[in-house]
Amino acid sequence: MTRRELDAAGITDPALRAAYTRCRRLNACHGRTYFLATRLLPVERRSAVHALYGFARWADDIVDDLDRSRTPEERDQQLRRLEGDLAHGLLTGAGNEPVVRAVADSADRYGIDHTLFVDFLASMRSDLHVTDYPTYADLRYYMHGSAAVIGLQMLPVLGTVAPREEAEPHAAALGVAFQLTNFLRDVGEDLDRGRVYLPVDLLAAHGVDRRLLEWSRRTGRGDPRIRAALIAAEAMTRDVYRSAEPGIAMLDPRVRPCIRTAFTLYSGILDAIADQGYTVLHRRAVVSRGRRAVTAAVGVVHIAGARWRARTAQRALRAGGTALQMKGPVQ
Repeated sequence: MTRRELDAAGITDPALRAAYTRCRRLNACHGRTYFLATRLLPVERRSAVHALYGFARWADDIVDDLDRSRTPEERDQQLRRLEGDLAHGLLTGAGNEPVVRAVADSADRYGIDHTLFVDFLASMRSDLHVTDYPTYADLRYYMHGSAAVIGLQMLPVLGTVAPREEAEPHAAALGVAFQLTNFLRDVGEDLDRGRVYLPVDLLAAHGVDRRLLEWSRRTGRGDPRIRAALIAAEAMTRDVYRSAEPGIAMLDPRVRPCIRTAFTLYSGILDAIADQGYTVLHRRAVVSRGRRAVTAAVGVVHIAGARWRARTAQRALRAGGTALQMKGPVQ
């Protein structure tokens, strides 16, 4: 499958093919929901999506050193090296890291705005010293770089039927919705890293603070105040999904099933959180394998329908052209 994707994308250089393959493996290993949806994309576009995910994952892994084997200073230095490597790669097409070579090539192929990568790395660096966000506005500023830009990077790869500037706010919102979902799902793991991404004022409105979260995480015991805060965070996240959804219809019809599948699977994590009683401080909520399979199957059916409609339209155009040729010029 990797070879087919690379061939379809016109990626022939052996070193570059190896770089894209590395990104695909990162996606398959770490982004199960995302990777499943990516397989519904037109084959020629998948490699670029793998490159964007692989780069984001590479930077995130530098920041999220859960075993604390590196100091914040060491991680900052490593992140700055990655930033310098990316700047060089975007300028020259080269790069020391395979993920940099792949993402620089994708940025060049699809004309992705380089400032989106700058904003992303700025948010990654803030994770080295920022441990909470007083308000949702503060969190949104962070998520512009950490999530909204991912949606904006993806847009040139996916293609649109509407003017891109009309689709951009929805693409950015979808990136934010996915990240807010991750924040809810991973609230316990993030707390282990010393971070609380849920806004302080949202938590405080329900009588929750960091100490209460840490107590619950440590003891495995729940608290109705925490549950109420998580329900409020879920409602906030679903509002962002609603603002993102109209953008799906603005995409190239061939990619809509992929994004609809990702939309359904990720929002399904919110359902899983609710079904498990908002116990995210104690266990990770996941969409069941069966539900992922059914959702993917629906996506495949939609893809088949989109391809059939495209082939029908092409045959109609060819038939119309042939009829005009036989008829000759209009007198």
